[in-house]
Amino acid sequence: MLQPHRPPARSVFGSLLLIAAVVGASAAAFAYTAGWLSPQRLTPDKMVDALTPPTVDPSGHRRNHAKGICFTGTFEANGAGSALSRAQVFTRGQYPAVGRFNLATPNPNVADPTVRVRGLGLQISTPDGQEWRTAMIDPPVFAAATPQAFYDLLLASASKDPNAMKAYAGAHPEIAAFGAWAKTAPWTGSYAEERFNSLNSFIFVDNSGAEHAVRWSLLPAAQPVPVSPDDLAKRGPDFLEQEITQRVASGPQRWTMVITVANPGDPTADPTKAWPEDRRTVEVGTLTVQQIEAEPDGPCRDINFDPTVLPTGIHTSDDPFPAARSAVYAKSYDLRSAEAQAYPRTTAGARP
Repeated sequence: MLQPHRPPARSVFGSLLLIAAVVGASAAAFAYTAGWLSPQRLTPDKMVDALTPPTVDPSGHRRNHAKGICFTGTFEANGAGSALSRAQVFTRGQYPAVGRFNLATPNPNVADPTVRVRGLGLQISTPDGQEWRTAMIDPPVFAAATPQAFYDLLLASASKDPNAMKAYAGAHPEIAAFGAWAKTAPWTGSYAEERFNSLNSFIFVDNSGAEHAVRWSLLPAAQPVPVSPDDLAKRGPDFLEQEITQRVASGPQRWTMVITVANPGDPTADPTKAWPEDRRTVEVGTLTVQQIEAEPDGPCRDINFDPTVLPTGIHTSDDPFPAARSAVYAKSYDLRSAEAQAYPRTTAGARP
């Protein structure tokens, strides 16, 4: 197993307040329930409660990544992925895609410049009737190594105890890598300039039945342009949605999907551990975003970007997060569906 780099204690402590703010404001994307811990097991209800602070009313919205905008487009496979997986989505061809740019926050009314973690949910459909759903974020590593640790992190970030985050970091030094990214990585002014990463590990099964542990990323064709947080704050509370709408109206935006293949012994159950940069990578296709639509009437509104919705040729690994996220996403979906009146559609002819 790869060992995480551990910066000096002062560096870790200096990042704690920032980490607490990031987690408290965004909850960073994942959640846990599987019923594995008994009798005090985590449940969807507990995780949803931990994700949503009492000061936020998320009625009608997702319990995390509550603020977002829909897109439609295509995924054009170049055929190279068929060497790794027999899923039709990697057979050379063009397939319809529906997705959602979003911010990792439970607050649907949050100001864009205040949220550190940005996300992209994606659904690709193939003629054989199967779907591949994935939810990605822009950090290169996750903040917690296990679902239980993430739940504890949420509790620590919401605690009134001023030492709660320090105690958490002392018990979970692996959070340092995420903290370093949150503190030092450049901000951009557009979803189109973000690299989005799966972070979780999955298994691709090829035509011979051989299995390959993988992670994937979407690399933007647009050149990232660093923007300071102060300058972003001047662009208004909804600048990301406004910018991506204008940018796509001027021309389609593209990302290259790159699959990273693990070597034997690489950690597959721990998303806080990045794989070495020399691992094999395969460019398998291009996501093209062709149209942006506001979420209230958009095609992504009712899609649950459950990462366990996978086509034949892809299955989950020993990483516990996809199953955990699936259960909590389902709970979130049930809640927002029951609260639809709190998030009304804007047109009579909106999609069901």
